Amino acid sequence: MMKKLIPALFLLSLLAACAPQAAPTQALVPVSLPVGYIPNVQFAPLYVAIENGYFREEGLDVTVDYSMENDNLALIGAGRLDFAIVSGEQVLLARAQGLPVVYTAAWYQQYPVGIVAKSEQGIQTPADLKGKKIAVPVLAGASYIGLRALLSAGGLQESDVELDVVGFTQAEMVATDHDDAAVIYVANEPVQLEARGYTVDVLRVSDYLPMVANGLATSEQMLRDNPERVQKMIRALLRGIQAAAADPDAAFEICKKYVDNLATGDPETQKKVLAASIELWKADRLGYSDPQAWENMQSILLEMGLLKAPLDLSVAYTNQYVPEK
Repeated sequence: MMKKLIPALFLLSLLAACAPQAAPTQALVPVSLPVGYIPNVQFAPLYVAIENGYFREEGLDVTVDYSMENDNLALIGAGRLDFAIVSGEQVLLARAQGLPVVYTAAWYQQYPVGIVAKSEQGIQTPADLKGKKIAVPVLAGASYIGLRALLSAGGLQESDVELDVVGFTQAEMVATDHDDAAVIYVANEPVQLEARGYTVDVLRVSDYLPMVANGLATSEQMLRDNPERVQKMIRALLRGIQAAAADPDAAFEICKKYVDNLATGDPETQKKVLAASIELWKADRLGYSDPQAWENMQSILLEMGLLKAPLDLSVAYTNQYVPEK
């Protein structure tokens, strides 16, 4: 009996040795992704992509960085950071300083900045802002550039209005009539004011001048040396946007894990903020960056004197890694 078992055991061991071995699990690549703001339901696509494993499926371990740094593009240009969520004007201003950064996928299809005022102010067009006292968080960044775009659309100069720098208290400035109007993010403060019972009018930058809003930026070196990682980041991000838009309720539940007091504060208002944000992300081709929006952005920056000369926009952004419809 033993003699019969030995050949059989030998055969089994031989087959085991020849069988294909399972590949070792590949380690995830850590990615810290700065977003330039505090935890918020407006970042739902990132939370969804993390929780649903979209980034992990691409071999990436993404964590959201909420630091309010202004030098993320400098860190990308220096090779110390791989990616960041930034607005289009930041990319152009960085490139004007010689930083080799590139915008690779649009998250927001509509520029999210606008001006809100109580309806009794009668501000229906940008020209109606003349002589008004306008709250603005800071005299820099997307809010300020959006303000200048709206003034330009109304044929106005900055000297035609009174600006009141108030930090991120614009909604309160309008609610208390401290200011006639305020520069805001259209998916946030107007929803907050309406929830408090105020009837408001909103002038949206995107209704007058399409410009480049928030999207994913990386470095020229990353695009040269590791385009696959860029493709993976974009693919997972766009899946997150699509999933959040398709099922806002599920996305909101996921947000509760990332945004403190979301469930206990004013969840109904925050759900409306998410719904308003989703409208800004929608597109026939998610991730696509509109060339005319880049031309418009550059024109505003030149008008403001923030750019001294036109840039080569063809190297400032790319749609190469954005999937077709």
